[in-house]
Amino acid sequence: MQLIDTHAHIYSSKFDADRDQVMEEIRAAGVSKIFMPNVDVDSIDRMLDCEARYRDLCVPMMGLHPCEVGDDFEAQLQVMENWLNTRPFAAVGEIGTDLYWDKTNLDRQLKALEIQVGWAKAKELPIVLHCRESMELTIEFIEKAHNSKLRGIFHCFTGTLVQAKRIVEMGFLLGIGGVVTYKNGGLDQVIPYIGLEHLVLETDAPYLSPVPHRGKRNSPANLPFVAERVGALLQIPAALVAEATSAQALQLFTRIEK
Repeated sequence: MQLIDTHAHIYSSKFDADRDQVMEEIRAAGVSKIFMPNVDVDSIDRMLDCEARYRDLCVPMMGLHPCEVGDDFEAQLQVMENWLNTRPFAAVGEIGTDLYWDKTNLDRQLKALEIQVGWAKAKELPIVLHCRESMELTIEFIEKAHNSKLRGIFHCFTGTLVQAKRIVEMGFLLGIGGVVTYKNGGLDQVIPYIGLEHLVLETDAPYLSPVPHRGKRNSPANLPFVAERVGALLQIPAALVAEATSAQALQLFTRIEK
């Protein structure tokens, strides 16, 4: 069973003590690619170092996380745009909105999102969207900005079936991670009614570990637990989930250095 993790912060300092060992565990678990979302200017070097050290596994994105949109966001965006003009990245991400931690800077978050969506359209790159406590807001934003060139993933999807249908109608994919294994995660009310062709798998490592590792540091090596739960909800083998979601991930992230 070959799997692709479409969203993992494997460059996080939480892996500094044992990253080589974790990478071997990831390979042993059947994960063949890890797409790494950027967070801010300070995370770029760590992310690119991870790519250089584990080039067979790790593929970087470029973007400014909504929780990192501060007074200097325009300067940070300029650095990131320069990087996007310098070399290939798989996507513009992780971008979006977040009303969980701070509701006071939404205007700046939306401005940063608008700029980065513009990059994606101009460069014909997918976007990877963060929308914690702001699912409806983010869907509405993307519906207004949508055109034939805009595609991507709603990362860590935890919305309703109605919201899921609006997302897939735009040609976007749902990023499904550890929450699918949680008793009250709510995805049992969505996934059985959404075709497998609209899903990709992710871990968001080191966060959101699936059951039976909930509460511990997450890793892409835990991705089989996500595939198994999705398979159970769809009443198909996990291997078919892995095959379909991996193909969809590779089709989306077309700019992978061979």
